[in-house]
Amino acid sequence: MKRHLARNAKAGVPPIRPLLACAAWSFVLLYGCAGRPTGVLEPVAANPSAAQVEMLVTTTRSRAEKPGEMFSGERALSPTFAEMTVSIPPDTVRKAGEVAWPSKLPPNPETDFATLKAVEVDRGAAEKWLNTHVRKSPDGSVFVFIHGFNNHFEDAVFRFAQIIHDSGARSVPVLATWPSRGSLLAYGYDRESTNYTRNAVERLFQYLARDPEVKEVSILAHSMGNWLALESLRQMAIRNDGLPAKFRNVMLAAPDVDVDVFGSQIADMGKQRPRFTLFVSRDDRALAVSRRVWGNVSRLGAIDPEQSPYKEELAANGITVVDLTKIKAGDNLHHTKFAESPKIVRLIGSRLSSGQTLTDSRLGLGDHIVAATAGAAHTVGTAAGLVVAAPAAIVDQNTRRNYVHHVEALAEPSGATRSDTAGITCRQESPARSGHCNP
Repeated sequence: MKRHLARNAKAGVPPIRPLLACAAWSFVLLYGCAGRPTGVLEPVAANPSAAQVEMLVTTTRSRAEKPGEMFSGERALSPTFAEMTVSIPPDTVRKAGEVAWPSKLPPNPETDFATLKAVEVDRGAAEKWLNTHVRKSPDGSVFVFIHGFNNHFEDAVFRFAQIIHDSGARSVPVLATWPSRGSLLAYGYDRESTNYTRNAVERLFQYLARDPEVKEVSILAHSMGNWLALESLRQMAIRNDGLPAKFRNVMLAAPDVDVDVFGSQIADMGKQRPRFTLFVSRDDRALAVSRRVWGNVSRLGAIDPEQSPYKEELAANGITVVDLTKIKAGDNLHHTKFAESPKIVRLIGSRLSSGQTLTDSRLGLGDHIVAATAGAAHTVGTAAGLVVAAPAAIVDQNTRRNYVHHVEALAEPSGATRSDTAGITCRQESPARSGHCNP
């Protein structure tokens, strides 16, 4: 180890420990700076001027210690269910496609997204909620949303509420949320969390298929969530020798999926499968990074649908493509256009109505600096990135919020695990203490 550090010093590479100390000290200095508040899921009183969106949640996330966060980014042994109601401010104070995050707590329902109800329920109560709401719906349809990489629980809840409201969807909303740590450097953990959640999502799909009250099912997945959606559908098709006819629409927004693997997944689903709509954008920077990570193989959400062989393969499989490359909406990564463009979110609503875009990536300038220096999670590069990014954290609240996660991820011993082996001990503790295993 000493020889390695000596070689680094000769090569002009800063030692790791001083960099870590500098990064950690920078964070201490920044810790008191205000950013977007956490704990936004603590319920408040309703306001008559605000709209309301009710949803059922199924999750494989562990419980969080802080009540207003509800669920963490760590993995639970079995699925948990919750009933949520989100208040959305009037259109006069909010643009379609925008999540109006509160700047302080408690949120003001007249101007902010706010939580009116957040109650954990057992499986029986969840099934009763679903049955009751499906019976009240105009067409007996259910709309399942699966979020993408780098999403905290509240990100997924508020984004789905925004999509439901802005799209005008009449279907019963069901959020399937998986354990994402909400950190740029947790890509590998998040990816494995989608695999961890496949059986739970398949069980949800199987239940919807069996429920006679449910007449139609539509699915919207974003980014890494597309892998989870496609794998769960594939498993279900193999197990059932096909997919049920009531599964009508599957919308794939900016899918972070290997284009070759997608072809195999579609083939495994058989001839009777839902109508697939693919939202692509060739300027999606997040998928450009993902392509480099995964061996320079094209990601499905960033292909040019007019080029061969994609054009012919998409046509052969009856997949509708919506090219968002020229749409000016979404974050700086061009990865959330499907949800933040009013035109596109209304298109989603019309597709749901007639046939029956979403990480909330809170990435700041500092996150991009860390990512640029980290390469393939190289320790020295990451530490250097944290030092360089420290000034950005002073002025950028997204960087400030994520900074501690970057420091913690780097400070852990290389052989340490936080969820797979050590996490077993965590899960054996009481729910109230499970949050101690969180990042």
